[in-house]
Amino acid sequence: MASALSHAVAAAGIGAVFYRRSMPAPVWITGIVCSVIPDVDVIGFRFGIHYGDFWGHRGFTHSLFFAVILAVVAAATLARFQPEISRASLFAYFFLSTASHGLLDAMTNGGLGVAFFSPFDNRRYFLPWRPILVSPIGVTRFFSHRGLAVLQTEILWIWLPSIVMIAIVMILLRLKAGQTIHG
Repeated sequence: MASALSHAVAAAGIGAVFYRRSMPAPVWITGIVCSVIPDVDVIGFRFGIHYGDFWGHRGFTHSLFFAVILAVVAAATLARFQPEISRASLFAYFFLSTASHGLLDAMTNGGLGVAFFSPFDNRRYFLPWRPILVSPIGVTRFFSHRGLAVLQTEILWIWLPSIVMIAIVMILLRLKAGQTIHG
């Protein structure tokens, strides 16, 4: 898996596409939570759930169906408190943030793959291009030489593209604001 920190960075990059000046912190925070929540499945290890099981790591909670369910619930909840942001925009941001988790995990070099189509098809998949080192599970294991190597690949393949996406959106917004003032 990619690290929780890098999943959050990806959610920030995705959020930039939906950015509005009035976008409040709870929307950003919810997008970040959506991007890391699929890894709740790791607690199954403590209850004897095997990695490759339906509820195992990278199983149902990493699926596109789960991303839809979580995005619907999150968008419906936030829309009640943020009526100025459309439910469709909230849904899209939360769906993409959640779905990005499985996509990034499918780009790693370890594990059993991602059950993208669960519960309809529980086969696990990787992307053909897998440049990200798989992150160790657990905080103490992450703070090691292995964790540093993982972070280096994540900076290259997750953080930099996210930062570029954020920069492009900010430049486009400034150009649009300049056209509005001068045009």
